Amino acid sequence: MNILKSLTAGVLLMVTPAALLAAEPASFDGRFVGGKGDAGYLRLLDTARRMLTPDPEFQNLAMLYMPSWNGLVEGPTWDAWWIQNSYGTTYTSLPFLEEPFTTFLQNSQDLWFDQMGDGKRVGAEAPFNWVAPDGCLCDAARPGWIVYRQGDGRPHIHDWGMEFTAAGLLLQSELLLVRHDPLSAARYLPKLERSAQFIETRRDPARNLFLAGPAGNLLAPSYAGWKKPDGTYGQAYLTGLSVTYIAALDRLVEVEKLAGRTEPATRFAALRDAARQGLAGVTTDEGYLVRSLDPDGTRHGVFGAEKHGYFEASPNHDAIAFRVVDDAQAVRIFDKMASIPGLRPHGFVLPNYPSYDDMYEAPQGLWAFGTWVNGGHWSTCEARMMLAYYRLGKHEDARRSMTQLLGFANRFRMDNPLVKFGSDVYQPAQPINLTYDAFGPAAGFVRGLFEYLYHADSLTLVPHIPPGITRLEQRFPVRFGAKRIFVATSGIGPVTSVTLNGGPWKSFDGASVTLGYDQLPDNAVIEVVLGNAQPLGFTAPRPAFSTKPIPANGDAWRGMKMAGTNEVASLLRTARRLERFHRLVVGSGLPEAYEAAHARLAIDCLSTSHQRMLMLEEGRLKPLSEPASQAAADRLYLDTTRKVSEGLAQLLEEYGKSTDPRKTKVGELWQRSAGAE
Repeated sequence: MNILKSLTAGVLLMVTPAALLAAEPASFDGRFVGGKGDAGYLRLLDTARRMLTPDPEFQNLAMLYMPSWNGLVEGPTWDAWWIQNSYGTTYTSLPFLEEPFTTFLQNSQDLWFDQMGDGKRVGAEAPFNWVAPDGCLCDAARPGWIVYRQGDGRPHIHDWGMEFTAAGLLLQSELLLVRHDPLSAARYLPKLERSAQFIETRRDPARNLFLAGPAGNLLAPSYAGWKKPDGTYGQAYLTGLSVTYIAALDRLVEVEKLAGRTEPATRFAALRDAARQGLAGVTTDEGYLVRSLDPDGTRHGVFGAEKHGYFEASPNHDAIAFRVVDDAQAVRIFDKMASIPGLRPHGFVLPNYPSYDDMYEAPQGLWAFGTWVNGGHWSTCEARMMLAYYRLGKHEDARRSMTQLLGFANRFRMDNPLVKFGSDVYQPAQPINLTYDAFGPAAGFVRGLFEYLYHADSLTLVPHIPPGITRLEQRFPVRFGAKRIFVATSGIGPVTSVTLNGGPWKSFDGASVTLGYDQLPDNAVIEVVLGNAQPLGFTAPRPAFSTKPIPANGDAWRGMKMAGTNEVASLLRTARRLERFHRLVVGSGLPEAYEAAHARLAIDCLSTSHQRMLMLEEGRLKPLSEPASQAAADRLYLDTTRKVSEGLAQLLEEYGKSTDPRKTKVGELWQRSAGAE
């Protein structure tokens, strides 16, 4: 019997006694999620999804918009786009992101690929002005600036961004699969293949493992590579590089198929399969993965060993999250993790427990255990941990993690990393904190429900519904190319039937549902029936291509103490022009255009700012405990509105110089929108 099915059956027997089945389940009716059963869990799901869109109560992704590259930035105090920091958040949120966020994200990832190593390009200013090998990605980038190695610690001994490159390859491949555009895939594939070939230069064909030197890991620079007998540091077999690269190749193979490239797809599949076989060389007798293997045979990360006896979390939870290991090994890995309480002392997973004894720096100061890359918490990792929880039915672990995140979100302290073993912020002197990483657990909490496994021609849903939920409605779309998919479930247990827009759908088994792209209508409502339940029907919201009402000027804004009369008037004038522009774009037959979506977002940000002020005034929203924090939070809402609006205006002005007929047309609509108030 399939182990995952066995686990599910066991859970159901424990949590569904006759008394529970007889009880009328509670209900929850939220903005994005509704249903019956465990109302507390449903509320957490709704809150998690709210964090990805403008919201009067919670910080959200729009607050990380950067006009200078029309994309997303790591945070107000981190002026670039990092691979490892964005990894978990981007992967887990991709199915739900619509325009303009899909364009924002692509523009940010282009910072890596447009400036990727080519053997000639010089990186950032000294001391980071390295010339990287062809195909090498980076630690971080912004326009005209890229760092090909991890820049903290002792960069002069660091390796190139090995696992960074694998993670970037995975993220861009996943983005292309979600987009499902063969032409886009074909255009991007040369860059993706160059990155894969770069990683292949480190494969040991005898072991099918990959060599990486100091700081060649994703959560760098905690990894020192191989400390050789002469005291210098060289390359060792890094398990995380294997795991991340295997997951990346899973997706690259599908992108090749999407572009109609059969031979490269076959070749990369063979490389992936060989790399997966190589994992046996870094697997313990208990079934979990070690951190690294030195060329002399020394293993790092064998828990409890006298030397290097810590547990390394990332390659293990990633192997579960990305299905690099089978169900049986996934269970063994998680059982080991669950047996180590110190690995999750505050609800969030740490990168290691106990402290590393093999860094090239002593574990003190920033390197001290529990502070930074040695036992500090990183939300990019927690996003992937969430997927591991769901795959194995560990819903209470996922609930605990999301609840821990809310402890920071409610205080506008979405910081990373988290110090004191994940219990406190890294930058306490700031009045509020905001980082892209911090949205990862929320996005993972939502994606884990169905996993969303994208292929060249289909999307597979793998339901992992908490057993206390008897009805679930996702009132937001999942993206697959031009298709918008809404998902609902009824019942508890294995999949027993499926409907598509009310009619029967046959492509499913007890554990999954397969949706062929060509068989899906543009708006697809999928109802998954579990166990002995019956389909209840689900009417999904239709696409809304209208802007929110623009708030009036005047005393209604007085709650925004940081906003002057002139500032509010300026924001309102800009919003009214954006409203006119949006009306012209929609009237020209382009309601789904990126530019229209960007205009809607800017107006939404303004409307949300006003809504927040009203909620505070009316006592429906509790103010932050510190006046300086409250002022900074209010300021953030207005600044976000201004940046999102100005960024679009700057872009549309540039359209006037374009030779692209489509951009020229949209640019003309922008000029027409400049009419009188």
